[in-house]
Amino acid sequence: MTRLSLIVLSSAFAISAAFAQQPATKPMMDSSMPMKIMEPAASDSAATKGYKQVMMKMISGMQPYIGDADVDFVTKMKGHHQAAIDMAKVELANGKDAEAKKLAQEIVTAQEKEIATIDAWLKTKGK
Repeated sequence: MTRLSLIVLSSAFAISAAFAQQPATKPMMDSSMPMKIMEPAASDSAATKGYKQVMMKMISGMQPYIGDADVDFVTKMKGHHQAAIDMAKVELANGKDAEAKKLAQEIVTAQEKEIATIDAWLKTKGK
């Protein structure tokens, strides 16, 4: 798993933990709230708009769970890997730091290979 994938997953866990620790008296967020906070705002930089669009695309594009642990894992990972590629492309288009851009290109290359492996596995399962 790449560093970016670990960062994305770590962020998701941190956000989940933060929501779980909210006081009981605070009203619960409706199910559309996470998508609302990811909507690009006029004041966002081009990169921030790009990252938010990637995350919204990933979340909205997730297929429902089918109850097969292997297929569910692989299909969800495909979405995460595609999001990593898309985020890396935002970095390549907007980033300034040579090391970050190099990492972004490495992520694109690695994740494209992993998606090809995922697609091949899914094909063998008739998915």
